[in-house]
Amino acid sequence: MSKEINPYKIPSYLQVGDTVAITCPAKKLPRTIEDAVKLLESWGLNVVLGETVHASWHQFAGNDELRTSDFQRFLDDPSVKAIFAARGGYGTIRIIDRLDFSGFRNHPKWIIGFSDITVLHSHIQSLYQTESIHGQMPLSIREGSEISLETLRKALFNEAFQYHYTSIANNRSAEAEGILIGGNLSLLVMMSGSVSEQDFSGKILFLEDVGEYLYSIDRMMWNLKRAGKLKNLKGLIVGGFTEIKDNDIPFGQTAEQIILDHVQEFDFPVCFNFPAGHIADNRALIFGRKCHLKVKGQQVELSYLNHDPET
Repeated sequence: MSKEINPYKIPSYLQVGDTVAITCPAKKLPRTIEDAVKLLESWGLNVVLGETVHASWHQFAGNDELRTSDFQRFLDDPSVKAIFAARGGYGTIRIIDRLDFSGFRNHPKWIIGFSDITVLHSHIQSLYQTESIHGQMPLSIREGSEISLETLRKALFNEAFQYHYTSIANNRSAEAEGILIGGNLSLLVMMSGSVSEQDFSGKILFLEDVGEYLYSIDRMMWNLKRAGKLKNLKGLIVGGFTEIKDNDIPFGQTAEQIILDHVQEFDFPVCFNFPAGHIADNRALIFGRKCHLKVKGQQVELSYLNHDPET
């Protein structure tokens, strides 16, 4: 197993007494997030709430200008060591090009979230080669499994963790090493052709999605395939594909079958049912970090390789 230093920048890990921020770059909150604040405080963190946590403008957490300035404030504040997106929904793409990451480039900090926050993950890894965390957000913490919250804490505080689970789907057995990237399938396709588009070559790709039609999943996978995004992957990890819909005339395949069909001619490992995505057991994934994926039948192991954090 390789012990090569990670080429991506690693933000400073959290310590007891650090300050973290919660902001809403996308959809507005439907309720308070006091439970999330209490959890973060129980980890010994000081929590600062952005104006967007209480803001509303149509479906968004304030207009584009407010959501931009709120996120920018925490990007630039050296006392803030991590930024939690309070929720996903839709809207991050509306502000991504307004944000100034020049301070972040020199002094990176953890950015945490999933779903619509895939825009941020893809953007900072494409342009700034910096790790970020795909994991539970304050709105989803109430329903989050205990282990999903614990993996988030471990990722932030630099405690070792790995995954070993039994899949219920037809995986493709193999082993591979590569940098982990990915997120929400719809958002990754949306990044195509923009400055936020990542290089998939040599990477282990994680995919999840929610509320999509089966034909739409097929169409998006065709987009990735025709763009050459799949052929040079080192591995594919498929998480939750939840609340999937079908037309009156059935598509005829499950989401898993659709995805497997699109990578059938390649020989990299493929696993399904990974515990991450729009599910209660949404375990933390560190994007931008080199990892080792081992798929043997229905048994799946994912572990991060040794690295030295940048100082």
